[in-house]
Amino acid sequence: MLPSAPRDPEAVKGVMFGLTAYTMWGCFPLFFALFDGVPAFEILIHRILWSCLFLVGLISVLRRWPPVVAALVQPKRLGRVLACALLIAFNWGIYIYAVENKQVLQASLGYFLTPLVNVALGMLVLREVMAKLQLVALGLASLAIAIQFIMLGELPWISLLLALSFGSYGLFRKQVPLDGLSGLFVETLLLFPLALMALTWMSWQGESHFLHDVPMSALLVVSGVLTALPLMAFAGAARRLRLATLGFLMYINPSIQFFIALTVFGEPLGIIQLATFLMIWTGLALYSWSSWQSRPRQAAA
Repeated sequence: MLPSAPRDPEAVKGVMFGLTAYTMWGCFPLFFALFDGVPAFEILIHRILWSCLFLVGLISVLRRWPPVVAALVQPKRLGRVLACALLIAFNWGIYIYAVENKQVLQASLGYFLTPLVNVALGMLVLREVMAKLQLVALGLASLAIAIQFIMLGELPWISLLLALSFGSYGLFRKQVPLDGLSGLFVETLLLFPLALMALTWMSWQGESHFLHDVPMSALLVVSGVLTALPLMAFAGAARRLRLATLGFLMYINPSIQFFIALTVFGEPLGIIQLATFLMIWTGLALYSWSSWQSRPRQAAA
């Protein structure tokens, strides 16, 4: 009997980092549900401000300033970074709104849809040639959305906006030569003045919740820290794992959100919604299988 191949310790670390990142993202509804009575816009402002300040310290400790400085001294590249910043801020805002309004099922559906939106954007914008199974997967997702619109009389607009904004963010992000940590810092840095002005205006109007309640103020600060931590774990996973492996781990996030919506928040799941989820899950299975089949084969030893 041949001895089993030894495990690659770096790959094991990568899986652990990936599990940490996607589990943290999946549990975000539990955190943002704590902001009872605080508008989504105000939470978004603080998420931008405190994540930026936290990243200043983190990048200083890790001595990662050279790529940040290189990006800031090239104004032509900052246009794409600003587009990324606006898209991710919009995505964050819609997500927080979804949690506050007990629409976590729609949020999870949005992140299940994101890989298929990436396929569509690659085909439409980058003129990429899609595999047949990927096209079938995209068709199933489109049919599921159409069924929700026809049978329920409304579009799952939260799901669509989350998927489109995050998919578009990924499209622009590919064109920015920055690692995840540096990229997030530059994005939040570009948004920092706008967020600071918005916070100043809210405080002037007496509408800010910050510093009026110690526990709530602490949560607002922590929201920035929690923005950066899973990204750091994800960066550690991305350096050690193949894209196909990362792709499979990605479904942990919306799966956790799906079960939180049902078991913790008690959101109703109708027959039509369940049917559309099943169609999208089938599409994702086809998409994942196609991605796995097209992965680069390792040369035989």
